[in-house]
Amino acid sequence: MISSFRKLLRTAPKAEPDVKSGRLPTHIAVIMDGNGRWAQRRGLPRIAGHRAGAKVVRDVVETAATLGIGYLTLYAFSSENWRRPKDEVSGLMRLFEEILRAELDELHRSNVKITVIGVLDEVSAGTRAQFEKAITQTAANTGLNLTIALNYSGRADILKAVNQVVEEAAASGQTVQFTEESFSLRLATTGTPDPELIIRTSGEMRLSNFLIWESAYAEFWVTDILWPDFKANDLRSAISAFQSRDRRFGGLTEEPSAR
Repeated sequence: MISSFRKLLRTAPKAEPDVKSGRLPTHIAVIMDGNGRWAQRRGLPRIAGHRAGAKVVRDVVETAATLGIGYLTLYAFSSENWRRPKDEVSGLMRLFEEILRAELDELHRSNVKITVIGVLDEVSAGTRAQFEKAITQTAANTGLNLTIALNYSGRADILKAVNQVVEEAAASGQTVQFTEESFSLRLATTGTPDPELIIRTSGEMRLSNFLIWESAYAEFWVTDILWPDFKANDLRSAISAFQSRDRRFGGLTEEPSAR
């Protein structure tokens, strides 16, 4: 009887994390890490891990939309990822095309708006064409704003914004002046609120050149779970943890006055 009870405990579904509707993060950004390690641990080629991770993206997007999250940004491919083996990079580009062809109509029906940050001109022509089609087809949608960071570099985006400000000042004969607001308008993420919650899988404790400027006051939630094993309930756990934190933005929490 005891062994049966233990077996029941092992197989019982985990309770769904408590997510309060009133304190949802407006923008969640995700560093989807661990696809390669997931595959290697199973004796599979790395692209198999990326394919498994792509299935998780569908669940995460659906869950975010269902919860009422306004913005979701996924770090799909960094500018540094070009250093990986050519067969892995080409396989990833083909996978991006395949996913968009398979999922675009459903995303459109779900009122998801797709945008891309990063340098699309440097990716393969087929991949670029699929992303451009997705951006155009979903441009008028008003539901979840899904941003894909593709060939993206936070540092490069900041340098681009700096150069733009300098060039504009030189052209007008004015002194170079920066404000947070004017600078933010020149970043790839302009029009998107800064992320309030950043999730990173695989246990790595770094931003990896992702949304450097925008993450100044983001809350971080790091898990050892590899991305292909990440579940909808893990997203809920991250949101629940976010909702439990005291976000002071450099100030102090107001304490109730003594009576």
